[in-house]
Amino acid sequence: MISFKNDYSEGAHPRILEALAATNLEQAEGYGLDRFCMEATGLLRQAMGRNDADVHFVPGGTQTNLIALSAFLRPYEAAVAAKTGHIAVHETGAIEATGHKVFVVDSPDGKLTPALIAPALDFHTDEHMVKPRLVYVSNSTELGTVYGRKELEDLRRFCLQRGLLLFVDGARIGSALCVPGCGLDLPGMADLSDAFYIGGTKNGALIGEALVISTPSLKENFRFHLKQRGAMLAKGRLLGIQFAELFRDGLYFELAMHANRMADRLREAIGEAGFPFLVDSPSNQVFPIFPDRLIGKLQEYFDFHVWSKLDEGHSSIRLVTSWATREESVEAFIGKLEQR
Repeated sequence: MISFKNDYSEGAHPRILEALAATNLEQAEGYGLDRFCMEATGLLRQAMGRNDADVHFVPGGTQTNLIALSAFLRPYEAAVAAKTGHIAVHETGAIEATGHKVFVVDSPDGKLTPALIAPALDFHTDEHMVKPRLVYVSNSTELGTVYGRKELEDLRRFCLQRGLLLFVDGARIGSALCVPGCGLDLPGMADLSDAFYIGGTKNGALIGEALVISTPSLKENFRFHLKQRGAMLAKGRLLGIQFAELFRDGLYFELAMHANRMADRLREAIGEAGFPFLVDSPSNQVFPIFPDRLIGKLQEYFDFHVWSKLDEGHSSIRLVTSWATREESVEAFIGKLEQR
């Protein structure tokens, strides 16, 4: 069974495993204060062109979102997210469990715009309601769509005008930034958001995300939040070694580009076969619409999510490629599709 179910089915890139093994017996400071985390922080700051940015390494994406939002928001403040947003759908109410409401808005492509956010602000009028304070977006989104520079600039401008924080979930930011024509890079992400994170779990690391905080008022005492929420690893070196290896010489984006190329090949073949797509997603997530009978046949050989039921005979599925997806696996899927 070949899996296109997610981009974290495999372990880690061999270079990361080699680096972990090579440094295994070296004694190091704990809790993210080791030389590996310091090196990784320096590499990330260099990549962003922001020596003033704070960088914190967190084991996973849900934990990063939970800690960041609970730290950034006061008790009566809320986050605004797309209805498909990860914090609204796939985190078991983690944000709500911290006492913060997530106000969701409909978005056909999973992206937020000022026009979509404004009604949420207008609806919350006084102290008898929660106060929207933070806009949560994902890049790429849960539908595989990607923000271009102008879109993020428009969001940033709107947030500044309305006194909102802009937080970007970057679990798949490598894939997003490697989409041709998006116009964004790590310096742009740091400049156009109050905080964002660089996902490692879904791009070659065993575990780990790098949370970047650009806005000074959000930085103070953040390590206290990490500790209280159980994210300050005694062996923080585990995360630092991985991010140092990923950003030492561009490996991070090499892996993301590979995932995108594999997805591009799937999109091309599926389109040539005459099948439509649920959404135009240029990243490493592909959402074709197939007859249900074809989906059943494909499931005999491949693992993937059936995303949504569209009518009596058709559904959309989600195919996800990764840094480790083999060309032979992609061609095998295409071959079975051609045999329909």
